Amino acid sequence: RLRAAIRRATVARPDTEPTIDLGVFLVDLAVKKVWRGDEEVHLTPTEWGMLELLVRNRGKLVTQKQILADVWGPEYVNRSHYLRIYIAQLRQKLEPEPGRPRYFITEPGMGYRLA
Repeated sequence: RLRAAIRRATVARPDTEPTIDLGVFLVDLAVKKVWRGDEEVHLTPTEWGMLELLVRNRGKLVTQKQILADVWGPEYVNRSHYLRIYIAQLRQKLEPEPGRPRYFITEPGMGYRLA
């Protein structure tokens, strides 16, 4: 019962737009796809989980522990090296200049923010 209740609560989100246009890339939360220009970008399930969490909290700081707990699970909250690897992969796939990120902003020692 609990899993069904959680699934229903996460599916029905009237407060968020199903499609978010960030200029360089477009995120469709309803179909779980991302496009950069006219090309669909393939994301791994972990990359998608991180992107979705950042998109749903756009402009807000998402702490490292929150990302780790939501994407990997509560037993991973102290493994911040995972975040550096996956944020770098998202930047490579979605940022126009991965070396100078405009969208995936690092807040040192705290977490990440989607601009």
